[in-house]
Amino acid sequence: MMKGAFEVHGALDLIQTHDQWDFNPIGFAPSVGHHSPANPTTLMRPTAVDVRYSHELSEWMEQVVKNLSEPSPEVPPVENGEWRPRKSARRDYGGVDININGEDDLHWVGHHQNSSENMGKGLSRLDEHGLSLLTLLLECAVAISVDNLSEANRMLLELTQMASPYGPSCAERVVAYFAKAMASRVMNSWLGICSPLITHKAVLGAFHVFNNIAPFIKFAHFTSNQAILEAFHQQDRVHIIDLDIMQGLQWPALFHILATRIEGPPYVRMTGVGSSLDVLEETGRQLSCFAKRLGMSFEFHPIAKKFGDVDISMVQVRRGEIVAVHWLQHSLYDATGPDWKTMRLIEQLGPRVITLVEQDLAHVGTFLDRFVGSLHYYSTIFDSLGASLPCDDPSRHRVEHCLLSREINNILAIGGPARSGEDKFGSWRMELARHGFTQVGMSGNSMAQAQLILNMFPPSHGYTIHQGDGTLRLGWKETSLYTASAWTCNSFR
Repeated sequence: MMKGAFEVHGALDLIQTHDQWDFNPIGFAPSVGHHSPANPTTLMRPTAVDVRYSHELSEWMEQVVKNLSEPSPEVPPVENGEWRPRKSARRDYGGVDININGEDDLHWVGHHQNSSENMGKGLSRLDEHGLSLLTLLLECAVAISVDNLSEANRMLLELTQMASPYGPSCAERVVAYFAKAMASRVMNSWLGICSPLITHKAVLGAFHVFNNIAPFIKFAHFTSNQAILEAFHQQDRVHIIDLDIMQGLQWPALFHILATRIEGPPYVRMTGVGSSLDVLEETGRQLSCFAKRLGMSFEFHPIAKKFGDVDISMVQVRRGEIVAVHWLQHSLYDATGPDWKTMRLIEQLGPRVITLVEQDLAHVGTFLDRFVGSLHYYSTIFDSLGASLPCDDPSRHRVEHCLLSREINNILAIGGPARSGEDKFGSWRMELARHGFTQVGMSGNSMAQAQLILNMFPPSHGYTIHQGDGTLRLGWKETSLYTASAWTCNSFR
């Protein structure tokens, strides 16, 4: 076993090749075979224990999202991307009737008369303090959406005194981080765009911790590695292009399998894209050392750029290589470059396989759209961490503070085309299909890899896997959080 960032564990040997003759590989854990492949869209749930954890915040927010997604008969028309202000407003947030008054407040007319009845059970799981915090946070978002900054600032001052990121409830912790992001939004609106500096060491360290305490990162790595392994079947020269390589945690697992192929290891080249040259060079050294220990020929080329600013001239594409492009998307960066430029690069590369792992979170729309969507999304993640770790757990706080808080800030305080100047796709899967790429269904072996990851966490933690439409989705309870898919150029069909 190698010392340092990369280690090979026995579970890595379970990544299997998938050939065209429907060969049934051995080596999977017995529990994988319990799930019948006859219905690929079946929700895969842990069966050992009935999951009963009360996901207080995410359930409440799910009802809020449903309420906000249904049009109100008295909602005013849109002006310049935001709702037209009216003098007063009322809205039912999942059973909490909010009154908003003032000349510049948003006009929302309350509806869903039975919301309180529908959400009675969910609301009972939130104490009075949590409900008052969420209600005030929603009112503050409305004020920000119509540029009523003085009123928003007043509410933010109140929120910062009421909510702590160290609070015992998920609701209080989420509100604390959202209030911080919205305070940055208000300050940016007064002073202009403010882009916070990224502390790479802190972010990468927290990312590694997140990989250890939750299945999301492992899910992205193992399912993508399986799809890439299948695309590299019997190929002797391969080129992996990672659009956001960070520490390269997922690649030793793939290298280990490639190095032990019956036909021998391929010659592997890797291009790693990232914002820090120092981090890229260290990642390259670690991967090169690991490949050497495995007896595998390997080259690493760093590109210290935003992936949206990379053009084809920066990538050394060689004739005879099979190209794989990998992209694990997240919201850790305040600016990444326009999505259309990234799409153009992928088109020019003509890869055999594209492995894409997306957050099920929209980065488009008005501030209020992004606020509601991200509050629902991150409340679910906070609840998932709260289901498995106590409130004073240092690893949990490190992930919430260094990763999740930063993502929330980038979505609310920095995000939006008007602020970053970047056009974002609503769905990368839709755009890939529109640009002529063909989806490759995630194989049964990829599903097996995902299930193996899930088996590493007790059923009581509430994580779920869903396979359908050629994708794999990992979520918590009924909420999908990450979706993995694979694509290919039409020339390889």
